[in-house]
Amino acid sequence: MFSQAIYWCGLALELLLLSRALEGKLARQYPIFYTYISFVLVQDLVCFAAHQWKPQIYPTVHWTAEFLALLCGSAVIFEIYRRGLGAYPGTARMARHVLAFVFALALAKGLANAWNDPRWWVEVATSDIAGAFRAIQAVAIVALIALFLSYSIPFGRNLRGILLGYAFFVAWNVASLPLLSSTSGRLHHLLTSSYPILYFHVLCFWLAHLWSHQPSPQHANARLEQDYQSIAAATRRRLQGARGYLAKAVRP
Repeated sequence: MFSQAIYWCGLALELLLLSRALEGKLARQYPIFYTYISFVLVQDLVCFAAHQWKPQIYPTVHWTAEFLALLCGSAVIFEIYRRGLGAYPGTARMARHVLAFVFALALAKGLANAWNDPRWWVEVATSDIAGAFRAIQAVAIVALIALFLSYSIPFGRNLRGILLGYAFFVAWNVASLPLLSSTSGRLHHLLTSSYPILYFHVLCFWLAHLWSHQPSPQHANARLEQDYQSIAAATRRRLQGARGYLAKAVRP
């Protein structure tokens, strides 16, 4: 009964969060984040319907939805970087390229591992990719927070809410995913039953920080972009030097 109450309260909070986004014009500022919330809402309803009326297809529906939600959640990280580093185009571009490359590697590795198991490829791929993606998300969030603290860049209330709320969610997944795959019985049940409670609190946190639109502080630290330009220039010089050495090595 308690788990059902948490489930339906979570759906109500998702709907309230989306309605406040439309009323407060937050959906225009963070379209990927609210697309993610919308997807999770639809995912919950579809999985509930499949579990109730089509239990034979529930595993396929569940793991497919989990895989798509994982991809949508990873896109939220890109949006956090885009909004947080909006005043630093060079740094933001480098961060996006690095994140895209690392996520692509993790996706390719997970799909390759599941290639030889066609019957359960969705479950195998999702479980393999989830661990790698959550670890990458955790590192990306910690790196962004450290960057903002190092250069004294202020977070706006809305962006801070999205970032910290998602950080709580990612931290739980990073800590619990290895245990879920290696435990059973009471501990496994405790971990799975704690997820809706955690997500409910994350939704409350998001709702408190995203009740209305509050513009992010217009503060640009010139030192960050200067440091990026220095790193980019040094990287270009090293690449040019490496190409010169390679040309000499292959020259007949």
